[in-house]
Amino acid sequence: MRALGLMSGTSMDGVDIACIDTDGERIAETSPGTTTPYEDSVRALLGQAVAGRGAANNLAALERALTDSHERTVGAFLADNAISRTDIAVVGFHGHTLYHRPEERRTCQVGDGARLARRLGIDVVGDFRSADVSAGGQGAPFAPLYHQALARGLPKPLGVLNLGGVANITWLGDDDAVIACDTGPANAPLDDWVRRHGVGDCDRDGRISAAGIPDQARLARWLDHPFFTAPPPKSLDRNDFTAELADGMTLADGAATLAASVAVSVARVREHLPQAPLRWLVTGGGRHNPTIMAALAEILAVPVEPVEAVGWQGDALEAQAFAFLAVRSLKGLPLSLPSTTGVPRPMPGGRLFRARDAA
Repeated sequence: MRALGLMSGTSMDGVDIACIDTDGERIAETSPGTTTPYEDSVRALLGQAVAGRGAANNLAALERALTDSHERTVGAFLADNAISRTDIAVVGFHGHTLYHRPEERRTCQVGDGARLARRLGIDVVGDFRSADVSAGGQGAPFAPLYHQALARGLPKPLGVLNLGGVANITWLGDDDAVIACDTGPANAPLDDWVRRHGVGDCDRDGRISAAGIPDQARLARWLDHPFFTAPPPKSLDRNDFTAELADGMTLADGAATLAASVAVSVARVREHLPQAPLRWLVTGGGRHNPTIMAALAEILAVPVEPVEAVGWQGDALEAQAFAFLAVRSLKGLPLSLPSTTGVPRPMPGGRLFRARDAA
């Protein structure tokens, strides 16, 4: 099947979209993805809703606006790539996470799948995480089975590290072994720190963090948090770790400390893995930050490379993953495993919104 995947990540910068051809187990072809930035009004509504954990009064307006942004993204992508809507079997629509509390068996991704299916005239699979969380799983991370499919033939054990707002890993061993979990914060606290100081939306090219010195004593105390000693599977909400770690520091030293926090928290997860990875492949926006990448290479002491080193498309990977999961959902295949989210058994999921029913 040819499937589109749509992802709105914790950075709230826009909609990622990509196209793949897959049977839900192997990938025949992938396309480079694109990101369509959110309008300022949508980003503002999202920020309010995330800060209020979904309690914003204008949640219905946000859902419409966010869904329509996704529709425009699909239309532009299809036009730019000369793809007919009739060639697309399904759209995987993640929506945007407003809050994630698996310990309370609650997760909320805002986005109207029926509206998107109706406006596109294409079947849509959404609501990927609810079945896993309802069954007692962590509901995240959800890309590991896609990483596993991509990594067939690569030497193992292999670590795939996604540096979005939150960091998460997929550990891949021999005999199809897979373990996954969130490891700690990634870009979100650093982005928030830079915004707080009015010097941009992110630490572009790692320039701010490279100019500072991380506070190692502060990082050591921070690592006493019980999250870091808990074994996988485990997951985080975007707001579980904030820029508070850097409070009272200079702009540069605070940024350096927040960048280093990504590396030290990834390193801590190795004690919970059967074997340390021989190599780490890094995806997500954080791979563009040289300060973070250098800190990872130093502390992990094995090759740490962007996923492009093996021909994967890092800016498209999460969107591709939800296209892959949409096809798996249609076929009733598991989207998550006990070893990736802690769900009691391999768990199918997703909710199908048929274009003909939504019309």
